[in-house]
Amino acid sequence: MTGLITVFILILFVILFNSCSTSKKIAALKPEPSNNAPLVYTTNTSYISMPVNIALSEIEKQLNAVFTDLIYIDSVMSDDNIEMKIWKTGIIKLSDKGGYIHSEIPLKIWTRFKYGTDFLGLNDIRVLHLKGIIKLKSKVELNNWKMSTVSEITDFDWDESPKIEVGSKKIPVTYLINPAINIFKKKISRKIDDAIAESSDFKPYVLDALESVSKPMLTSDQYETWLKVNPLELYVSKAVLNNSIVRMNMALKCTMLTMVGSKPENRFDKLKLKLHPVENIPEVFEATIAGISTYENAGKVLTKNFKDLEFSAKGKKIKVQKVDMWYKDQKVIISLNLTGSVNGTIYLYGFPKYDKDNKMIYFSDLQYVLDTKNVLLKTANWMAGSLILDQIARQCRYSIQENLDEARNSLLYYLSNYSPVEGVFVNGKINNFDFEKIEINDAAMIAFIKIKGKVTTVIKDVKTNE
Repeated sequence: MTGLITVFILILFVILFNSCSTSKKIAALKPEPSNNAPLVYTTNTSYISMPVNIALSEIEKQLNAVFTDLIYIDSVMSDDNIEMKIWKTGIIKLSDKGGYIHSEIPLKIWTRFKYGTDFLGLNDIRVLHLKGIIKLKSKVELNNWKMSTVSEITDFDWDESPKIEVGSKKIPVTYLINPAINIFKKKISRKIDDAIAESSDFKPYVLDALESVSKPMLTSDQYETWLKVNPLELYVSKAVLNNSIVRMNMALKCTMLTMVGSKPENRFDKLKLKLHPVENIPEVFEATIAGISTYENAGKVLTKNFKDLEFSAKGKKIKVQKVDMWYKDQKVIISLNLTGSVNGTIYLYGFPKYDKDNKMIYFSDLQYVLDTKNVLLKTANWMAGSLILDQIARQCRYSIQENLDEARNSLLYYLSNYSPVEGVFVNGKINNFDFEKIEINDAAMIAFIKIKGKVTTVIKDVKTNE
C-alpha cells in the first residue's frame, strides 16, 4: 500500500512539475505548402519612350566617310549618250534651312558625251572637264529604319564656265550640255541619297543596344537580385529635321523584372523583334518593374527582425529563433521556431500588404493556423490570445525602401550617359517611382513598382570605315 502511495505521489509530482514548468514543448501540425509550380504571374507591359537625336554634323561626318575620292562612275554611253566619272575634291558641308538638309559638295567631273544626230553619221563625241560645287536640297524621311532623303540639285557653282576645246580655242558649251545636265542631276541626287541612307542606318545600333540591355544585370550581391528587361516590340515615328538635329521618337514595348536568386536566362532574339512605324509617340515613358521576393529570402529578412527580441505575457517569455514562409491556399504561411516558455514551432497565416507611407511590407489579419491555436489553448493558452500575436505581427514586416532605392539606382545607371553599344548614348530622369501592388503564388511574392520618367537617346561619334 505504501508503495502504491509512493508511486502515486511521484506521478502527481511529475504532472505538477510539467504544469508549472517555465518551458512547454508544443507540436503543432505543419500546414504543408501548395505544390510548387513554375513562377507565373500577371505580366505588366511597359512602354519606354526613347526620342533619338542625330546631329546633322554626325551625318556630315558619316557622309564624308562614305564619299571618298571617286564616288561615281558610268562607263556605258549607249543608254543615254553619256559616260561620266565624279570625284569628291573637298569636305561635304551640310546645313539646316527650313527643315531641309542643304548640301554643298565640291566635285570634279569628267564626262564624255555624244551630241548631234545619227543621220548620215552626223554626230560627234566630246570630252568635258568640270570642277566646282554642287548644291542640293534634301527632304528627310525614315524608311525601313534608315534615315533617308529625297534630294534635288538646286545649283552649280563652277570654278569656270563649262567649256570644250575645239582646236586651239575654248568654246563655251553650256547650251550643248544642258540635256546632259538634267540626267546628271538625277544621277548625282540619287547617289547622294544612297550615301545618306548607307551612313544613317541606325537599325543595327538600336538592335545591338536592346540586345545589351536585355542581358540580366546583377543589382545586389547580398540578395542575388537581378534586373531583367524583356524587349517585345519597337515603334518609331517619322524623322524631323529641326535646329540641325534629326529627331525621331522610338518606343520599346517590354516587360521589366527584378528577380532574386540565380542569374535568369536571357532568351531575347534581336532578329525576331517586331518593328512598327507609327505617327506619334508620347515622350514620357511609363514602366512597371516586377520585384520578385522568394519566400526563402523573405524568411531570412524576418528572422533578422526577430533577433534578440523577447515577447512576454502573463509572466511568460518567448524568443523567435527562425522564420520560414511558404504559400498555401492563396495565403502566406509563417512558421516561427520558438524557445523560452514554449519550445517548438507555431504557424500563422496572413496576406502581404504594402504600407505606402513607411514603404513596408506587412501581413494583414495575421492569425494562428487553426491547429496551432488549438494546441496553444491546451498547452499555452497565454499565447492563444491577441497580446503575443500583436507583438509578433509588429515584427512580421520589413522595409522595401532599400529595394526601391536599389531598383531606382539601377535604372539611373541606364539613364546616365549609358552607352549599351559604341556610338549610342542614353540619358534621362525618373519623376515617379511608386509601389503599385503585390501578387502571391506558389513560388514567390511579387511586388509591382510603377515608374514614370523621360529618356533621350543620342547617336554620335560612330566609328566609320575610313
